[in-house]
Amino acid sequence: MMILKSLIEKKAKKQKSLSVLIDPDKIVDDNALKELIFICSRFSIDYIFVGGSLMVSDNLNTAVHEIKSNSDIPVILFPGSNLHIDKSADAILFLSLISGRNPDLLIGQHVAAAPILKRSKLEILPTGYILAGNDSNTTVAHISRTSPIPTEKVDIAVCTALAGEMLGLKLIYLDAGSGAKQEVPAGMIAEVNNSIKTPLIVGGGINSAVKIKAAFEAGADLLVLGTAVEKRVEFISEAASVRDAMNVIHS
Repeated sequence: MMILKSLIEKKAKKQKSLSVLIDPDKIVDDNALKELIFICSRFSIDYIFVGGSLMVSDNLNTAVHEIKSNSDIPVILFPGSNLHIDKSADAILFLSLISGRNPDLLIGQHVAAAPILKRSKLEILPTGYILAGNDSNTTVAHISRTSPIPTEKVDIAVCTALAGEMLGLKLIYLDAGSGAKQEVPAGMIAEVNNSIKTPLIVGGGINSAVKIKAAFEAGADLLVLGTAVEKRVEFISEAASVRDAMNVIHS
């Protein structure tokens, strides 16, 4: 099944999903990567995102190859630029940073990537990317040269998400940024979710079962786990338990 269609159907059924984000720059051990992939498979992680803001290493292809070789989990590219493309993945988040006013990340990078993606078999996932939070020191804030929408400015987040949906973007991604000290507040997630019909992805700062439950209950359809898994791989099983319990309720 196509990934976008699956996400839309899951949202309609109020079924929740989890993704683990693998940053190729942080791969230092092939065995550790294989172990991470094994654990993701064991706990039925729905998707694996591969990407990062910088990606100064040459590990993108290695990461995608290892995931495809050792699991059946769909691989979705989470690119920081038009250079971060691997045609052997399953899909790519075609991210437009709609919370900022950097033209390169609104459309510039997309123009450069479009002909490459056209020749690939990747499923293109048009995604409105919204950076939110009170921490302007995250890597994505520095690299994107944009400031996050403050957590108290919920109305701006809502209007930004609405504009993205009206422009035809198929997914909305609320992100506090990798390594954020604070996750996107449940109140902001709820207001954004109530204003749009597209599936809602949420990431950044999610490092406990309590935060996972709160984000899901607020309306997040897909949660992205990154730094917390890098610090403690056992977090995957805890996250999966919360997701499974939520899905039983709505089954």
